[in-house]
Amino acid sequence: MKTIVIIPTYNELHNIQKLIPEILELYPEINILVVDDNSPDGTADFVTQFGNRDKRVICLKREKKMGLGTAYVAGFKFMLANGYDAAIQMDADFSHDPKEIENFQKIIDIYDLVIGSRYIYGVRVINWPIRRLLLSYFANLYTRVITGLPIKDATGGFKCFRKEVLQAIDLDKIHSNGYSFQIEMNFITWKKNFKLTEIPITFIDRVKGTSKMSKKIVREAVTMVWKLRFKGMLGKYN
Repeated sequence: MKTIVIIPTYNELHNIQKLIPEILELYPEINILVVDDNSPDGTADFVTQFGNRDKRVICLKREKKMGLGTAYVAGFKFMLANGYDAAIQMDADFSHDPKEIENFQKIIDIYDLVIGSRYIYGVRVINWPIRRLLLSYFANLYTRVITGLPIKDATGGFKCFRKEVLQAIDLDKIHSNGYSFQIEMNFITWKKNFKLTEIPITFIDRVKGTSKMSKKIVREAVTMVWKLRFKGMLGKYN
């Protein structure tokens, strides 16, 4: 499959300088799209210059900080417009190990959405404080109970979509961010009867930079699951 890795960034210069070469060395056939929200640290400038030397790397620079969900939507639209068969979404901060990309590639021809799961076989999270780990774990349990979504890690951001899924979703109606974006995309994919599966990943908390999570993101996720439940009951999930 012709595959593109979509990486949203905001002030990730230190990480992206290492991540892009590592992905390209491991997977020479893959392209990379960095969607940058006008990072003041020069992330977009570095990616643009890299792309001028290596056409496998593309930078989509946005005018301002607009959030994770809209960044992925912009990336998905680019992917569909440019003839890619699959899109892998991942974080820029090395919390998602590039070496695990091959595990998504192995089965994306069988499933429509492959989700990298921190909780499918026990708990596979390194360096998180216990409070954040419990918040994440029980947020996923809460999501599963309220929505019926049959996966253990609905909030994770390391996953792979086939183009058919993204073509079937009205991306212009997706406005959520953070955890709620991940939940919403998984839920709609499931409700549209695509095949989902989870594969185990090990999540490692970022070493450089700062987390983008906020109380607003958590509140949005709490309310999103109820919106999805009622939309699902009415058959109006997208």
